[in-house]
Amino acid sequence: MSTTTASPYVLHCFAQSGNAYKVALMLELAGAEWTPVWNDFFGGGTRDPAFRAKNVMGEVPVLEHGGRTLAQSGVILDYLATTLGRFGPADDDERREVLRWTLWDNHKLTANIATLRWMLNFTPAGSNDPAVIAFLRARAKSALKTLESHLADRRYVVADRLTIADFSLVGYLYFADEFGLDWKDHPAVASWTRRIAEEPRWKHPYDLMPGHPLPSEAA
Repeated sequence: MSTTTASPYVLHCFAQSGNAYKVALMLELAGAEWTPVWNDFFGGGTRDPAFRAKNVMGEVPVLEHGGRTLAQSGVILDYLATTLGRFGPADDDERREVLRWTLWDNHKLTANIATLRWMLNFTPAGSNDPAVIAFLRARAKSALKTLESHLADRRYVVADRLTIADFSLVGYLYFADEFGLDWKDHPAVASWTRRIAEEPRWKHPYDLMPGHPLPSEAA
């Protein structure tokens, strides 16, 4: 990671975003020269007109590279696999399998875990409907059960090495203590997350991206 904006890759992000972490972690493990640019999400940063000009969806991550501006973590991961020549599929069969798991993650795993974590940590105390929390927790557990079954006899999600599917799926799992994940219920998933964390350049999202800890007024 570079500390200057002269880096080839500029990532708009904030430390609490698991979707931004997916991209930041890939850049870091690939040894890319990249600069994180903090988006003050909790202060309305994604609603700022200048940011909306970069991404009409009003979300991070946003990656700037070579005159391109890209949004959505899955798209960015796919792009980086090409430009960095790392962590991509080896053939068409792997490409489809990577796509399958990335789409599943966005719909089943990240969607439910990210929403559950948001409600538990970043909304006013007492404002959440317990039935909604229970629903999201059940959905998250169901998705983790699927991932647990898949990883029971595999080291990584696709093939025998890290791919962008792993980065997509693991994005929110290093925040486990913030949404009450009991690793004893998911030993294969736990081993997989530890395996990724043993990579030489691995960092926790709160150490890799700016914006942690939150200012007290945003917490």
